[in-house]
Amino acid sequence: MFNSKILTDNGVNIEKSLELFGDMNTYNESLIDFLKEVESKFEKLKNFKEIADMSNYSILVHSLKSDAKYFGFEDLANIAYEHEKESKANNMYYVSLHYDELEKEIKRIIGIVRTYLGVNVSDEKSNFETDNVSPKNNTILVVDDSNIIATFITKIFNNQYNVMVAKDGGEAIDILAEQNNQIVGMLLDLNMPNVNGYEVLRFMKTNSLFEKIDVAIITGSDSKTVLDNVKEYPVMAILEKPFNEVNIKKVVDILVMHNKTNN
Repeated sequence: MFNSKILTDNGVNIEKSLELFGDMNTYNESLIDFLKEVESKFEKLKNFKEIADMSNYSILVHSLKSDAKYFGFEDLANIAYEHEKESKANNMYYVSLHYDELEKEIKRIIGIVRTYLGVNVSDEKSNFETDNVSPKNNTILVVDDSNIIATFITKIFNNQYNVMVAKDGGEAIDILAEQNNQIVGMLLDLNMPNVNGYEVLRFMKTNSLFEKIDVAIITGSDSKTVLDNVKEYPVMAILEKPFNEVNIKKVVDILVMHNKTNN
């Protein structure tokens, strides 16, 4: 049995995070996924800082901030938010000056989570990751660079839909080009490294894929701003982070119902 006091004594807001995860079993399973990716994400952050790539740094630290919010790591979320804000402003001086603070908090959280779970987490592929083969005709494509989001959505719909995962827009475009006939809906994050969500939307428009696949946007930004940015595309819904199981089920139901009505 896990001792949640280890988390609460170290400032983790479990009560807030359960608004997303619903119960401690799901929370604990998702924590393992968090550990599987956080160290890799941390290494990429260091690399972006060292080469002064503030564009990709801001995208990755935004993802870290979102993950921290989901799990109730409020201090880490606040620090990551400041790094996101300053890196978006191309303030390399701030990032360099305060990077040690971010690094220290990431390592503190990793230590707390390892102690709480009492396990060593390997870098093996997460259970939700698939080779994207033999999809059913009721496939939902999740495009998000956060393993936490992908895992959470996959678990929600595991017995209802086949969930395919793309970690950035490039992977999403490859899947859409090859397997668009099986996909009934897509949940698309806009703010991703490498190839972002806007490029996925442009690909879909160019290839007339909106006629086959309905799209909902996943975003941590104000929904009005997002709507203004994607107004040229027939997006069906906006799903604001942090969301919960009820929110996402409603959105997916909208996508699937509209798809069945029009195809």
